[in-house]
Amino acid sequence: MIAADVITYIFTLAIFLVSLTIHEYAHAWMAYRYGDDTAARMGRLTLNPIAHISLFGTIILPLLVHFGWAKPVPVDFSILSKKQAFKVAAAGPAANISLAIALAVLFHLFHLKAVPFVGDFVLLAILFNIILAVFNLIPIPPLDGSRMVFANLNSPQSINAYRQVAQFGMLILIGFLMLGGFDKIILPVVELLYTLLGLPLPRL
Repeated sequence: MIAADVITYIFTLAIFLVSLTIHEYAHAWMAYRYGDDTAARMGRLTLNPIAHISLFGTIILPLLVHFGWAKPVPVDFSILSKKQAFKVAAAGPAANISLAIALAVLFHLFHLKAVPFVGDFVLLAILFNIILAVFNLIPIPPLDGSRMVFANLNSPQSINAYRQVAQFGMLILIGFLMLGGFDKIILPVVELLYTLLGLPLPRL
């Protein structure tokens, strides 16, 4: 039983790391495409998970609350146009959604529901990627959704208001989660997308 739990944990951690790595790589790749080599110079334009690991967010926090994050990819938004900044911010969630859809197609195509263990981990990978995408689309700084909103602001008043709010972004985000935002807002959206893909819940 203990051995099975260890194996499950190892595979779950691997899925988590791969999902986060793809998310951060997508940001770095899109920024590089538009002429910002900041992430590339810092060794972040890579699919090596080690480059994106945050000791607290990727290792410690998941052990405590089964959730976490990677080190944010450094991006010099000052050299990007608003349209480019929007695409860089959207690249991470878009990569996770694309991976979830691709895995869902493989799950149905190869009838993985009938394959013990393998099918459940594919479902778990899909679930992780959908959660990462939906969570990061929340328009609260420093999440990707807030950058996407900022890229569409035009008036000095709205830009200034964003910057004022951004100073307290982490506190707002913590408050959002403590007030049940994850269960009340994020999970229902995740469940809807999961259902639209025609997937059963993983049995892990």
